[in-house]
Amino acid sequence: MSTSEQTERRDALTAPLRTTRPGSGGEHLVQQRMGTAERADRFYAEQVLDRLNPRMREFVARQEMFFLATADGHGECDNTFRAGPPGFLHVLDDTTLAYPEYRGNGVHASLGNIEENPHVGVLMVDFLRDRIGLHVNGRAGIVPDEDMRRGHPTLAVDPVPGRRALVWVVITVEEAYIHCAKHIPHLQKVPPRGSGRSWGTDDVKRKGGDFFGAGADAPERGPFLPPPRASAATWRAEAERVLARAARRDSGTDTGAGAGTGADAHGTGAGTAAGPEDGTPAFTGWFSRGGPA
Repeated sequence: MSTSEQTERRDALTAPLRTTRPGSGGEHLVQQRMGTAERADRFYAEQVLDRLNPRMREFVARQEMFFLATADGHGECDNTFRAGPPGFLHVLDDTTLAYPEYRGNGVHASLGNIEENPHVGVLMVDFLRDRIGLHVNGRAGIVPDEDMRRGHPTLAVDPVPGRRALVWVVITVEEAYIHCAKHIPHLQKVPPRGSGRSWGTDDVKRKGGDFFGAGADAPERGPFLPPPRASAATWRAEAERVLARAARRDSGTDTGAGAGTGADAHGTGAGTAAGPEDGTPAFTGWFSRGGPA
């Protein structure tokens, strides 16, 4: 046995015993029903990390796109796509990722969800080289560009106007694990057509036009009259109320109506208020670390 193998064996023998299963109560119930609990436990033990290891960090640093899952305070979900040059999803350290939000359609669905519910799920898939995927689940916060650059002065300013950061989303990693290659198609890049991607454009045709015909059918759906907009102070007060409620829910002190229904749609289980019927406590985090979430 080599010296490195001896060290790994010694570290394994002295590592703390993990006795809590990651994942949600719902997935544990389905595992029992489907007879896959033992297989799932092997995956949890061997593949689910609470940080990014060196191979994961290298993988993240060369990705040009990822899929982002969020949910609002009621658990209503949204899934979207983010893209940029390689490295636009920055690895700040082994427990922190950050990406810039570019100018989009002005809806800000993902940022709005994060304001209410910080739980996010990131899926990166390499269709071109390794044909493998990486899941990262964690908690996100929104940071202004100027604050981000004060804390991380080495961040480069993207020269493309359409890729300038409006704000940054900073993600604290709670779970990181593989998405297997079994059903991932192997794709190839093709040369760009015309001028390539039109970052930040307002040109309707370049943005895809009315590809699905939704705009053409708009008159049939009747006029859209948005309700009066609340003042900025009212919105801020409501956001602070929602965030305070989420903090109470996570700490287990929220016993009001609807408490514990949780909007954690990404498998961390943090939205569960009551444990299983056998009296065991609900899962609220597989790994524990000091410091802020």
